[in-house]
Amino acid sequence: MHEVDERMDRVPVLLLHGARASRTMWRAQVEALRATGRVAVALDLPGHGAHIDERFTVGAALERIGEAVDDLGGRVVLVGLSLGGYLAITYTARHPDEVAGLVAAGCSTRPDVPAVLAWRQAVRVIQRLPDRGAGLNATLVRAALPRAGAADLAAGGFALDVMTDVLTETGALRPLADLRQVRCPVWLVNGRWDHFRGQEKAYLRAASDARLVVVPGATHLVNLVRPVEFTRALLTALDEVDEREALRGPAGPASRP
Repeated sequence: MHEVDERMDRVPVLLLHGARASRTMWRAQVEALRATGRVAVALDLPGHGAHIDERFTVGAALERIGEAVDDLGGRVVLVGLSLGGYLAITYTARHPDEVAGLVAAGCSTRPDVPAVLAWRQAVRVIQRLPDRGAGLNATLVRAALPRAGAADLAAGGFALDVMTDVLTETGALRPLADLRQVRCPVWLVNGRWDHFRGQEKAYLRAASDARLVVVPGATHLVNLVRPVEFTRALLTALDEVDEREALRGPAGPASRP
């Protein structure tokens, strides 16, 4: 079970982190959302954070997301970045009645493109280093993020050994096909300099109700590099979801098999 605050009228939010990170990367957003009186939970995926000893698979990740959705009342806004974004898209396509809105950040490129496949080869080299890439990871975090963002990212530890499984598993995901099945409102939120925004137009065309937010000056980890701007975009999306849910009425989602 996942600990949550007292239920509110507003749609609760479930946040999914990126690869190698953990739920702590969402600290600024969770604090901001709870300050508005909204239930917000950040989840540790298999192979990460509190579940670092588990093997990462897409199936296990989707099962954990489903458990968290149940704990939150069966209908949520899903927010995911990078790996979390791909999983959020997949989950929404498979469980449309459980997702009132989808915010997918840093995942506007298909995970099976050649650049991602090349990354898999680089990971194998990095994992052969004596420290399995810990020093390189620390250097990149310090260089890429402001101090507060780096601290939040590091607070839950880094899953340095999970990337081979992540890249293998996510290579089978089909976000464009899944977005064609999504009927809730979708927000694509990307940093201006994010290397994972190469197929934004295709993503926008695939979803029936989508809009794009590009955060100036931000890179891939947009919520950590520009937390205020990202949170502002998220709050705007949530206001729209709340309005739609109020019009939708009390009809509950279908139970998941």
